[in-house]
Amino acid sequence: MNLQIKSFEEYKQVYDYSVKEPEEFWAGIASTFQWKKKWDSVLEWNFKDPDIKWFKGAKLNITENCLDRHLETNGDTPALIWEPNDPEEHHRVLSYRQLYDKVCQFANVLKNNGAKKGDRICIYLPMVPELAIAVLACARIGAVHSVVFGGFSAQSIADRINDAECSIVITADGGFRGNKDIALKDIIDDALVQCRSVERVIVLTRSRAAVSMIKGRDVWWEDEIKKVETQGNPDCPAEEMDAEDLLFILYTSGSTGKPKGVVHTCGGYMVYAGYTFANVFQYQPGEVYFCTADIGWITGHSYIVYGPLSQGATNIMFEGIPTYPSPSRFWDIIEKHKVNIFYTAPTAIRSLMSFGDGPLEGKDLSSIKKLGSVGEPINEEAWHWFNEKIGKKNAPIVDTWWQTENGGIMISPIAGVTPTKPGYATLPLPGIQPVLVDETGNILEGNGVSGNLCIKFPWPGIIRTTYGDHERCRQTYFSTYPSMFFLVSSLSCSEEPKIT
Repeated sequence: MNLQIKSFEEYKQVYDYSVKEPEEFWAGIASTFQWKKKWDSVLEWNFKDPDIKWFKGAKLNITENCLDRHLETNGDTPALIWEPNDPEEHHRVLSYRQLYDKVCQFANVLKNNGAKKGDRICIYLPMVPELAIAVLACARIGAVHSVVFGGFSAQSIADRINDAECSIVITADGGFRGNKDIALKDIIDDALVQCRSVERVIVLTRSRAAVSMIKGRDVWWEDEIKKVETQGNPDCPAEEMDAEDLLFILYTSGSTGKPKGVVHTCGGYMVYAGYTFANVFQYQPGEVYFCTADIGWITGHSYIVYGPLSQGATNIMFEGIPTYPSPSRFWDIIEKHKVNIFYTAPTAIRSLMSFGDGPLEGKDLSSIKKLGSVGEPINEEAWHWFNEKIGKKNAPIVDTWWQTENGGIMISPIAGVTPTKPGYATLPLPGIQPVLVDETGNILEGNGVSGNLCIKFPWPGIIRTTYGDHERCRQTYFSTYPSMFFLVSSLSCSEEPKIT
């Protein structure tokens, strides 16, 4: 099955098929990925418990889809292009072969330090290539990664480490963000006073800040790499994983104050992240794709690491912020690397709008073919500025709606294929069955109505549980309306565009 839809007519046909025959539809999408063993059944589910299993019985390793399968034909293709916080520092390019080698190398480091399948590993790193390498190395050996955004406090980190009972922490001496130096290792040391489960801390050299290293617990990333190099076997066979084995935990702020550990599993998440990336952005081989998110958030997981790499994309990873050292930084990166697809947040767009047109003067943005918005609804003024100033009215905007619990984009235009409307996410992607319901759970039909947004049928990227507390998952997402996944209150359905 082709992952990409090429016309609005085809969208309507595929969407209709995906609703009428969802298991056949998703089996076709999944068949484009690499499996060690095919599934026994495509889907088993109920939303009451909830209990959702996609591709039951299938065996795989997601890193073989993100790395190994590209080596023969695209091994020399750039996988990651890293732009540092300071534009005076040289950028780095890792081909798929080089990224594969570094992931295997660090996977062996993890094994040397006692990591094994099922262990939870906390990653607290700046936006450097080693962050993506660490994430993939965990997945390579079947360990469960829990990435914590580099701006979080010691208490926030401690809460997440303790909830997941992490045995290893991967961090750096420090990091850079704009004109700020962030003392990552010091923050970790403060957090670990409260964390009894952590046995090893692996510290990457980034800022060269003076840090304390606790004997018997803390080791340097670079020293551990040298040990692996002397062992002489750089490869690391990918651990065979069940489709429903845990891939990662990603914590979101909970209404009770205790963070929720959203759990995503190997098979369904892989299929959904890869499919939505390829289809929404209409990614073509050789295009340069730039997502400005941090890997500490779900956007970075799905649309910097797993989605793009599963499709063999060339992916820009940026350490800094859009206004440092000047508000033209994004435009400099786009011009320098001839970016074709640019995916960012409305908050960044509005911030850059406030500086006027000056930062755009003399910047060559002609390489841009497609634009994307993520993180919150984009207001019409920002949409029009993005369209006119950045896309030159020649690059379709995909205004993507989704959240951590979804695993990937749910409602969005498909670039250049389905209609766009300023300020609206527009239509559901194939396989997504949204409904609006009133306060008593009755489905509201037609246009011009407002209600609570629910999804009435599972998709492969759906949350499986909240780590260590399945009842919390049930109460938060599945108890409000019987047999519905509930996430958003008070949403309006516009007059257009609509499916006809």
